[in-house]
Amino acid sequence: MRAIAVSSYGADPQVMDLPMPEPAPDEVVVRLHAASYNSFDLMVADGDMKDTVPASFPMILGSDGAGVVDAVGSDVTAFAPGDRVYGVFLHAARGLGSYAEYGVARQSGPIAAMPRGMIFEQAAAVPLATLAAYDMVRSGMVDEDQTVLVVGATGGVGQAAVQLAALQGARVIATARPGADGLVKELGATETVDYSARPVPDQVLAISPGGVDAILDVVTPPDGVNALAGLLRPGGVYVSTIGSLDPRALAAREIRGVNLVGSHHARDLAALADMIDAGNLRVNIEAQVSMDEAPAMLRQVAKGGARGKYVIRL
Repeated sequence: MRAIAVSSYGADPQVMDLPMPEPAPDEVVVRLHAASYNSFDLMVADGDMKDTVPASFPMILGSDGAGVVDAVGSDVTAFAPGDRVYGVFLHAARGLGSYAEYGVARQSGPIAAMPRGMIFEQAAAVPLATLAAYDMVRSGMVDEDQTVLVVGATGGVGQAAVQLAALQGARVIATARPGADGLVKELGATETVDYSARPVPDQVLAISPGGVDAILDVVTPPDGVNALAGLLRPGGVYVSTIGSLDPRALAAREIRGVNLVGSHHARDLAALADMIDAGNLRVNIEAQVSMDEAPAMLRQVAKGGARGKYVIRL
């Protein structure tokens, strides 16, 4: 099968011909039709995650994918050949990922029936980013009548966080680059702040003088946390997806700090599919590329500045 893989940590991704995976008794093999890029994919490929996500080589890149079940292991009862599914297909220790014509997933893992109203390219853009946002909103205990600040609202996780927080009935303030404020408001933000204009805390306090109840942050490094934490009311929650928080220091300020550790479950993918089919959640696809075009795309998006998701057609 054709796949986008690396021969060692830090090597350039290339299109390779690799053996098709065989399912274990509790696994399904999926003929993938689309995959999507997450920054996590290159972190794994570059070795930044090797202590927690070890790899074998050649290693196929990618986590998110969508396709049709091709074969099932002897113990699989939840899926059958022909089922349209989406989910997370990364098994770095076996050299397997989603940037390939075929992927493998455990039937008990993060795989579920695709949203009925989506095509493969759309469904492939959902899993990791939207699951992370779903976890953020739950960890932040976001509810109606609250004011929530989403920091980094124009990327895949941030866009989903805006929608999910708004769906809970919260007032959402979001940081956005110039030119992206319209999209973020379409997704449910009540107000946006331009982080390139002047300090974000000053702009947020001008909008909400009493501060905010929760911060959902996908971009701020540790040295930027203190200024934003000052926006939180006593008892507020600060959630970071990149491990920037010192929970003990925040607790001394009557703030609960949560460094989100991703946990991916089929039930959450099923819940997201229901939201999508109900018209309450959407995914913005920035660009689609073929497998042959993907290595160049990966080099480009690694530089940052992506709005929405990048999808690879397989």
